[in-house]
Amino acid sequence: MEKKAIFIVGASEHAKVIIDIIEKESVYEVVGLIDSFKNKGEEVLGYKVVGKEEDLPELLKKHEGASVLIAIGDNWVRHLVMEKLMNIVPHIKFASTIHPSAQIAKHVKIGKGVVIMAGAIINSESVIEDFVIVNTKASIDHDGLLKSFSSVAPGVTLGGNVTVGNYAAVSIGATVKHNISIGNHAVIGAGAVLLKNCDDNAMMYGVPAKEIRKRETGDKYL
Repeated sequence: MEKKAIFIVGASEHAKVIIDIIEKESVYEVVGLIDSFKNKGEEVLGYKVVGKEEDLPELLKKHEGASVLIAIGDNWVRHLVMEKLMNIVPHIKFASTIHPSAQIAKHVKIGKGVVIMAGAIINSESVIEDFVIVNTKASIDHDGLLKSFSSVAPGVTLGGNVTVGNYAAVSIGATVKHNISIGNHAVIGAGAVLLKNCDDNAMMYGVPAKEIRKRETGDKYL
């Protein structure tokens, strides 16, 4: 089967992981990297930067039907880049990519712009909304809901019926008990054990996790 053309927006470390997933999934062929902070011709894992976001209309003319995948780990920045791209190319096609070693159960719904990395497990009836990152060896149990632009870091474990709000980030190695709700723009700290609901914009750390402070929308957390 002929591979579909894809542009990757972002040429940093996160893009390296996504390139590996795309190569192994073998559905898309990377035809170039888009990055406003790198020079044209620079390479990442053998793929060249071919322009900035503003160059996409012309590049898409050369590769009619090509899709785009945003390779940016920060949830809020990923959202801003998505909005910028849609203003430049209103009918842009966003792709998702899933590592072949990920385990996706029956009746899981996966949106556009999603990245699911190696060894991830997503159990039955879960919903992964648009532009979510499910990182390496993360586990989402049955009936989970990861809302748009959220992310779970490597080694995260979510129990059944857990909701992760829009733009929320669950950091590396955290564990979340079943039936827990994490608010929009919240951050759960690395190695935390979350046993109670987390409010919007809250930062919760520790074992068991406690709210440390509130954060402003768009604050850096990576």
